[in-house]
Amino acid sequence: MKKLISFATISLSFFLLPGCFNDLNTIPLDADVITSEVVYKDASSYKKVLAKVYAGYAVSGQQGPAGQADIEGIDEGFGQYLRGYWYHQELSTDEALIGWNDQTIKNFHNQTWTETDGFIYAFYSRIFYQISLCNEFIRETSDAKLVERGADENLKTQVKNYRAEARFLRALSYWHALDLFRNVPFVTENDKVGSFFPTQTNAIDLAKYIETELLAVENDIAAPNANEYGRADRAAVWTLLAKLYLNYEAYTGQKKYTECTAVCEKVLASGYKLDPVYQNLFLADNHNSDEIIFPIAFDGINSRTWGGTTFIIRAGIGGTMNPAASGVASGWGGTRTTKQMVEKFPSNTTGLVVAASEGKTATYPKVYVPGSHQATPFDATDTDNALSSPLKNKIYEGHIYFPSDNGEFLIARNPTLGGALGDNDKDGKLETGGARIVVPTAGLYYVTVDLNTGKNTYTIEKRNFSIVGSAAGSWDVDVPMTWDAAKQAMKAKLDLVEGEFKFRVNGDWAVNFGDTGADAILDAAGDNIVITKGGGYEVLLFVDKPDYTYQLGLTSFDRRGHFYKDGQNLEVNDLSIFTDGIAINKFKNITSTGVPGKDSDFPDTDFPMFRLADVYLMAAESILRSNGDKSKALEYVNKVRERAHTGKAGNLELNDLSLDFLLDERARELYWEGHRRTDLVRFGQFANGTYLWSWKGGVKEGVAVDAYRNVYPIPSADIGANPNLKQNDGY
Repeated sequence: MKKLISFATISLSFFLLPGCFNDLNTIPLDADVITSEVVYKDASSYKKVLAKVYAGYAVSGQQGPAGQADIEGIDEGFGQYLRGYWYHQELSTDEALIGWNDQTIKNFHNQTWTETDGFIYAFYSRIFYQISLCNEFIRETSDAKLVERGADENLKTQVKNYRAEARFLRALSYWHALDLFRNVPFVTENDKVGSFFPTQTNAIDLAKYIETELLAVENDIAAPNANEYGRADRAAVWTLLAKLYLNYEAYTGQKKYTECTAVCEKVLASGYKLDPVYQNLFLADNHNSDEIIFPIAFDGINSRTWGGTTFIIRAGIGGTMNPAASGVASGWGGTRTTKQMVEKFPSNTTGLVVAASEGKTATYPKVYVPGSHQATPFDATDTDNALSSPLKNKIYEGHIYFPSDNGEFLIARNPTLGGALGDNDKDGKLETGGARIVVPTAGLYYVTVDLNTGKNTYTIEKRNFSIVGSAAGSWDVDVPMTWDAAKQAMKAKLDLVEGEFKFRVNGDWAVNFGDTGADAILDAAGDNIVITKGGGYEVLLFVDKPDYTYQLGLTSFDRRGHFYKDGQNLEVNDLSIFTDGIAINKFKNITSTGVPGKDSDFPDTDFPMFRLADVYLMAAESILRSNGDKSKALEYVNKVRERAHTGKAGNLELNDLSLDFLLDERARELYWEGHRRTDLVRFGQFANGTYLWSWKGGVKEGVAVDAYRNVYPIPSADIGANPNLKQNDGY
């Protein structure tokens, strides 16, 4: 089974309604009411209840995908934890906008929300539901409770670890509360059970509390990589500490950047590794990744929800997009991104520099070459297996690759073996019904056929193509090309620099090809091919028949921009129209091997709440902010960029590295993963900064808003219900 921690089926309604009983240890007369006394009689229930605490981040109720909701007053999909978090962190930024007209949802991107906003109240409630789950589990796993229940030493040890995880999860939700709302009601396991008005904490005290909690559980929680998948370990604790420290100044005015660097370096040394393939982090088998430190785990069968990655994947599909390409049954036509986000990436997100050209191949007369080199030997009906006559003078030419020695072929005027030409005497003369022509050694051969009256001749010449020129290092040293059977082309992978090159045959200038006119059509002795951008390249040479062509593609380019542009407009003129704005297909319900997830409605794709690349970038930023070793910061950034570019072509120089660069780099690496609002606030660019994006402030060109919007309001419903609460400034 994919998920190694199973979601609990036990009902935990007593967690949220502690005021229903004066004493939770009293067994009620009603047999349908479950109390802690009943639950914890079974030692295995501790882990089941812990699983429910984890599940609070993934599912929205006891049934799934809807039914028996955890919180009331809002559609379960809208009220799911990750979906609510994503709304607050992404829709309010340059990374995401939404076209739906559900209540006030567009106010996120317009940054015009108020304290009565239903979506804000739903997520605020979800945070404190999650905290209440944690509090109750922590309350029920104290040493005194375990002694009272007669727990043995083995169970006590297990529960100590479980309790540390619950304290981590509570710290995580309190961090979300701090980051989004700052001054929130504060309740722990030490508060009385029952109805009361929680007191309001402040950002300084809450930040200190979160730090204290994380440091307290650091040594009680499992070592890095030592826990079951989906459960927190020590590296998750350190990562959350790093996030707290990196934003500490934004929260409290106090700097803790050196502390951030220190805990980041603990994570970097803990055994997690960057996934070699960026896309694999967001696919249906991303549980196999060594990079994900702490996920919110989803399973298309066992943890169904209309939120989570179901929402992230399906809301982002619309227009001409094919839902099956993302492993789902349909799209919801909602979310996409702004042009400001797209423009942070190079314009070339495919790596293609020069595309191969068909030229006039289709218009040239042809003869066919059935032979042993074909997938189906001597298949004359394969009309692509041909020689062409570009001068239309009955002289045909092309190249054929014979994969093994003693290859054989014939020449056919029509796509049939009837009347095919062979060579009885091995003298280069063709005869109708003649013997098969034998090619003694494997390799690429240049074949010509002259069918003019009185001729009927052919030639074969073995050719080894190479690349030579200043762009490849020297005009005197050839870089050999090899046959790629899958692409039916000669291929070379090499580093090219700014300069020029040509293709030549057998290391000699007697036969060489360039590109006169820069149209991707090769010309004999043509002009040099110009390289204007250095980097790793894959060069493909298509010489089966004229017109000969080539393709240049970067092997080292930023592969992180998973944008869908077909039919989409870069400019967003109307938020409600899905095709206004570029779509993103970063997350998919398809595995790294191309297999769809188990269910086409509910993905198997986990959400990477914490992953290693983020830690590298946090470490680099904290080093710069604390005037630390900039070369070390550069090393960390380049590790992330080398994975993105599959090589060193994207590496920075020391003078290129700055805080402004890091803000953009975090967007390129982490978009749609719930980090952007926090990053923009930390950099002073979320509300009243100089950086603008489409429809910020409700204006197409974008406009700054008041600084108080760096923090969301305490929902008016809670202000009205709790006399201890004071509204955040500006609301």
